[in-house]
Amino acid sequence: MALGMLAAVSQMFVVQDIRDERLSRLLDTIGKVYEFLTKETTPKDMSGLRETFAKLALMTSGAVQFVKNYSATEDFWKRSGKDVEYETQDVSIAYTEALDDLMEQYRRREDRGVGVDAFRVLEDLDLASLARARGAGPNWTKKCLDGTRTDILMEIIDWIYDTEENVPRILWLHGQAGKGKSAIAHTIALWFENVGGVGSCFCFSRDWQAEHPEEKMFRTIACDLAERDPAFRRALAGALATYGSLKTTSDVALQWRKLILEPLYKVSGHVVGNVVIVVDALDESGPEQSRRELLSVLASAQDAGLPRNVRILVTSRPFPDIKHALSAARHVRAASLDDIPEASEEGDIRLYIMKRLGPLRDFGPTEVYRIAQKAGGLFEWARLACEFVNPGRTVKNGSVKERIDNIMLLPSGGLLDAMYQAILKNATPNDQTALTQFRSVMQQIISTLEPLHIDALCKMRSHFPANEDRHDMVAILESMSLLLSGVTDRSSPVRPLHASFHDFLIDPARSQTYFVGEPKMYNLAFASLRILSNDLRFNICGLESSYISNSEVADLEKRINENIPPHLSYSCRFWAQHLERTAFDLALAKLVEGVVGSEKLLFWLEALSILGVLGNATDALGCTVMWLFSKTQSGFEETITLAQDGIKFIHNFGSAISHSAPHLYISALPFTPLNTMVAKMLKPKFSSLVRVAHGGLEDWPAVQLYLQGHNA
Repeated sequence: MALGMLAAVSQMFVVQDIRDERLSRLLDTIGKVYEFLTKETTPKDMSGLRETFAKLALMTSGAVQFVKNYSATEDFWKRSGKDVEYETQDVSIAYTEALDDLMEQYRRREDRGVGVDAFRVLEDLDLASLARARGAGPNWTKKCLDGTRTDILMEIIDWIYDTEENVPRILWLHGQAGKGKSAIAHTIALWFENVGGVGSCFCFSRDWQAEHPEEKMFRTIACDLAERDPAFRRALAGALATYGSLKTTSDVALQWRKLILEPLYKVSGHVVGNVVIVVDALDESGPEQSRRELLSVLASAQDAGLPRNVRILVTSRPFPDIKHALSAARHVRAASLDDIPEASEEGDIRLYIMKRLGPLRDFGPTEVYRIAQKAGGLFEWARLACEFVNPGRTVKNGSVKERIDNIMLLPSGGLLDAMYQAILKNATPNDQTALTQFRSVMQQIISTLEPLHIDALCKMRSHFPANEDRHDMVAILESMSLLLSGVTDRSSPVRPLHASFHDFLIDPARSQTYFVGEPKMYNLAFASLRILSNDLRFNICGLESSYISNSEVADLEKRINENIPPHLSYSCRFWAQHLERTAFDLALAKLVEGVVGSEKLLFWLEALSILGVLGNATDALGCTVMWLFSKTQSGFEETITLAQDGIKFIHNFGSAISHSAPHLYISALPFTPLNTMVAKMLKPKFSSLVRVAHGGLEDWPAVQLYLQGHNA
């Protein structure tokens, strides 16, 4: 891919009438780079040179763009009041020295890694203070197989390096489930990262919708760009210094303008090459209303006038709201994978199948051709077929030939449903008990608001209210290894390997016998509250001092792993979200009373502080109040009052508690007003508290402080 990119750069390079002598050395260096590489014999072992070669191609592209657009850049510098001579010399020297150094690396057959931006001074910016999304970056295991999808990948690369003024800044790549959109997105993101480009990749996943990833997308992208470009880092530091609320605000449009657009404009004359942002699986961001503001930003990017070196690749299924927002925008180029002829995709699928199943006995070109043709252009279908045929996987019946014959009998079309039906039929015994247990386990998987490992899922299930639901789920999950991650690899959380499997399970017309229904939250609400009641305790991580902040505890992560295991961490963070989606139930209400109506409330706040998500507590208590209010006659008024008091407690002392968990007991509780429910009910539980002798408040102040939520 790097070789193809360098060839594309050479085609872009047209010798211009450059009268400015300050560019002559840079032009000469660019010419020498191409001349050297076209004459140089390609070394047999490219393994240690690929990154150097790719960086050289990227750097040459950036230098060519700088020369080609010099007139416009020079005019921009003049309008900005900058010293044109100094800026030209600065950038030209930086490019020239970087190219020379990369050439020397190539000659010496080594890759030291060149500080392309050495002429910039790194600005001090604490990126940890930005509330960013977890696990949203690219994944090597999801990239395209080498040698496949080359046409569409080169088409995207050509678009990235297109220097025309009116080239669309956004490319929307769409197609039905299983077409390989995410593989293409991950491949482009990883390639651009590998060649040292300034960019970011944000991958949505249905599994993380509870954390509102759409509210964190632009903050996460801003962090990525700041980590890759010092000039952007300086611009971002300036924005955060001026607007501190940007660190936690849920206002997507404000984040876009202040964290992305304005910093990009400030550094547009300094960034080497293009800035590439990849947004994968936009359709999995959440319900339609959750991405409305995000789509509005992308659709109106033309009005904002993105810098000419910025490219945004967006992938999704063609959902109506996404199609309506993006297809009519002039600055968005739409490309459909569904429009690619099956015949042209079949070659890539054959290559994939041969790579996966080629070593099997009695498996040759005929079998490859049959499976590839049956796939109908769906890469996910081909993946599942390979897993189904492979004798090393947990498929119970038949030889390789018999399995191939079985999948050949499946009806064509119908998305991936026929393949899912075949796999589940093989994995699940055809009796009512087995099907009931299967539905129960899959209900837990799709209802869990954050993917959990098998051990944590089993811990949660052991606290389900009904005895018949506390069965061993490991055997059921192991039979589902073709469709779920985290089953054979216990280090990964359990989740559907493809979004379409989730959709299949909740659609009775598609899943039929294996229909599990929409997520049901009662069991998880019950289990979470029972876990909190059993496992929360005072000073849960054994912190010895209140003189240092949570972040300064050297072994805090180790303490968390040992004392707040994943099932307890999950319960602390999500019990209220499960509760609010459950109808009132007396047994559940008594569990709520046992946590919120006792000193466990303080232990829960302590755990949230240590986990760094105390901002979520007010929302959780607010949900609890509303849930209990529906049945105030049932005797939970005291719990409601304590929950309301808890919200005020957090508003007043949240900053101190969030900074250092011990201050919950050392500072916050002693200074709680005397007439409040927290003081009356919870202070007496702690005998060694500091006491306010004179001047303490009797009631909460009228003006409350505010602690932002959704900071996970």
